[in-house]
Amino acid sequence: MNRADIEAPALDALRDRVKGPVFRPADEGYDEERSGYQTADRHRPDVVVGAVDAEDVRVAVEFAGEHGLPVAVQATGHGLPLAADGGLLVSTRRMTEVQVDPDRATAWLAAGVRWAQVVQETAKHELAPLSGSAPHVGAVSYTLGGGIGLLARKYGYAVDRVRAIEVVTADARLRLVTPDSDPDLFWALCGGRANFGVVTRLEIGLVPVTRLYGGGMYFDAEHIPALLETYRQWVTTVPDELTSSVAMVPMPDVPALPEPLRGRHIAHVRIAYLGDAAEGERLVAPLREVGPRLIDAIGELPYTESGTIHNEPDRPAPYHSTHALLRELDPATIRSVLELAGPGAPDACVLEIRHLGGALAEPPAVPNSVGHREATFVLAMLSILDDAGADPVLPAHRRFADLVAPWSVGTSVNFLYGRNAADEEVRTAYRPADLRRLTELKARYDPANLFRLNHNIPPAG
Repeated sequence: MNRADIEAPALDALRDRVKGPVFRPADEGYDEERSGYQTADRHRPDVVVGAVDAEDVRVAVEFAGEHGLPVAVQATGHGLPLAADGGLLVSTRRMTEVQVDPDRATAWLAAGVRWAQVVQETAKHELAPLSGSAPHVGAVSYTLGGGIGLLARKYGYAVDRVRAIEVVTADARLRLVTPDSDPDLFWALCGGRANFGVVTRLEIGLVPVTRLYGGGMYFDAEHIPALLETYRQWVTTVPDELTSSVAMVPMPDVPALPEPLRGRHIAHVRIAYLGDAAEGERLVAPLREVGPRLIDAIGELPYTESGTIHNEPDRPAPYHSTHALLRELDPATIRSVLELAGPGAPDACVLEIRHLGGALAEPPAVPNSVGHREATFVLAMLSILDDAGADPVLPAHRRFADLVAPWSVGTSVNFLYGRNAADEEVRTAYRPADLRRLTELKARYDPANLFRLNHNIPPAG
């Protein structure tokens, strides 16, 4: 649909019906509203509705249906799929209410809430959400994509704690969906993300966590091979209360970084242990024995400071990423990946290994569509892009995908970005039987595929 096809009176009527702002490409504020954390690409919609409540979302979806505009939704833009060219973007960044019910140990999260806000609000009641490693990530989309967080091996996927979902479906109805009221739609939304509607609020269960033993250890490049082999064996010995990861990062030589890390290719071990400090010290001792640390910052900390464990940058950036969920991680694969993108390799990439298993491998109490729970690791490769874009790094990423393919069981929606979120890749995030069911439910709830500017699951037939 051409942008000129939306006539001014229709847009004026839309502006009159919603409380939030409405933007067209020529309007001041359009670029800021469509932009998120991922800057390698941005949605280029015909219309952006900056929703402030559920009724704004409902009106926006109704308008999109009436005018033949496919719908995208964005809170923070961390997990940007293929960028939309045209259509209507619902921006939920203004929807930031958090309501905690300490007696039920639950919280309602509005669509634009970030984890930092949820962690602070729940901590007032000595509770915590199953939040991710980065406090600045949007909580709702993260959760509906699965959510492998800091407490994952003890408490499982974040999506497994969803209690109720408020969503605007393709018929422009605002629905409250629970496992009892609509088990099919609830199952599809919990894993299918934005394919079945625009979620306006989410009720999640909380856990009784106020502190943990955790933080980061940083090793210089010369210790990375030994560290990774030690880590690979070490994770088979740790309890479910310990969730960890290790990232190999080429650090820039800039004053903003701690002096020991500047200009080095380092390994960053991340630890989150739900136990006492003495046992935590015993558990991480084998990693410390690998060699001297550039920085060793592991100790007791309140859960409100859990974002310091991964210490991920909060400034928007352009990046391209490839990943796989692995059934196992063999030494030969580690060596090959390090040769491809580790210290001294021609392509400066971030490599990350996240340990799964534990409660992540257990079926949820209420079924959902998140698959591949048998995976024991996530292995990911991320390239920061310059003005040349993604094309120069694609050969290395294709080689990475080939190297890990023998051990891969699939992918996770939350780690699929940009051109790696095309239909073929999205299908690999689900088990075949679940994918068939998702396409059938898509045909029931969104037969015209109105919600297709996302990690899209087309309707059956």
